[in-house]
Amino acid sequence: MLAVGMFGQLAGTLVVSTPPFLIPHLHLTEDVSLVSAGALAAAPTVGTMLSLVAWGAVVDRFGERLAMVAGLSLVTVGAAGAFTTSSLTALGAWFFLCGLGAASTNAASGRLVVGWFPVRRRGLAMGIRQTALPLGVGAAALLVPNVVDAAGLRPAILTVTASAAVATLASLAIVDPPRPERPAAFSGSRPDNPYRGQRTLVRIHVASALLVVPQYAIWTFMLLWLIDAHGWSTTAASALVAVTHVLSAGGRIGVGWWSDRLGSRLRPMRWVAIAAAAVMLGLGLLEGNSLGIGLAVVATVVTVADNGLAFTAVAERAGPFWSGRAFGIQNTGQYLTAAAVPPVLGAVVTAAGYGWAFGAVAVVAAFAVAAIPEDVAALD
Repeated sequence: MLAVGMFGQLAGTLVVSTPPFLIPHLHLTEDVSLVSAGALAAAPTVGTMLSLVAWGAVVDRFGERLAMVAGLSLVTVGAAGAFTTSSLTALGAWFFLCGLGAASTNAASGRLVVGWFPVRRRGLAMGIRQTALPLGVGAAALLVPNVVDAAGLRPAILTVTASAAVATLASLAIVDPPRPERPAAFSGSRPDNPYRGQRTLVRIHVASALLVVPQYAIWTFMLLWLIDAHGWSTTAASALVAVTHVLSAGGRIGVGWWSDRLGSRLRPMRWVAIAAAAVMLGLGLLEGNSLGIGLAVVATVVTVADNGLAFTAVAERAGPFWSGRAFGIQNTGQYLTAAAVPPVLGAVVTAAGYGWAFGAVAVVAAFAVAAIPEDVAALD
């Protein structure tokens, strides 16, 4: 179940990560503005953001299998539609549909882990599960710009369409985890709302949304920055970006294991947020030289490490009857923020340069440190 769930999110991520890696081609070859190219990059993120809570309700009501099969089917349809068009507006609309479907794999990620793994192994299992995101982005970084350079836009989109179709079929193998019986006190009504009377979940959501800013800043602009500011070839730049995402996957596994050893999800998350602020500040100051490239590699690993920790904390705090909706709320905040990153930072880069853009991101990460709540106990 861990492998199938991971593959489903990897394939969905590969598709919705395709537009950001079209930016160098669109901006440098077809003279599309960074703001317009950034808007295309944000299109699937907006689709995901708008559908996350709804997919969470589907997961809570019908289970992970139905949600992932239906969602990945939408991703496949959207990617196939993108293959048929050359209009930038239509391309954005089709990738918006891909984002609507890909949200299902986010909403279904938590209960597959919490339902099938005991508490002492969940941090590691969720870390492995969450590697799907950086691995999907890394695969897009390696495939998309190189296939576009070699064969054009449509073959690149056809490649990611095929991956979504295979993942849809694989999701038919999902077995929904068993749920505990509802306590008799509920008398057939809904379980208690975990948001009522405490702010822990809300603070986790806020911190996670803020930490998306450095993550998406690096994901969206590192490839372009290497080509535009440092003169790298597309092949060399995409290879480095792909390697950094493999390292990021390892980082997520590592911090998940660390959280299991500590018996805490939020203490490691706070240290990751501090590291993200520090490395983005350094990148803002040194982006013009070779030290900046090394910091960008470190930033790619550090800025994604918090995600599995936050998701595990949310799942444990929300419990088995609210985790789908809690993941929907968690992801909505993250994707709402992520949707703004490409066009806003594109405008900052255009007006002031990469250094100011990366430095501003460090400030946002510093606010995330303050938002992370005190630790909460894991729930069986």
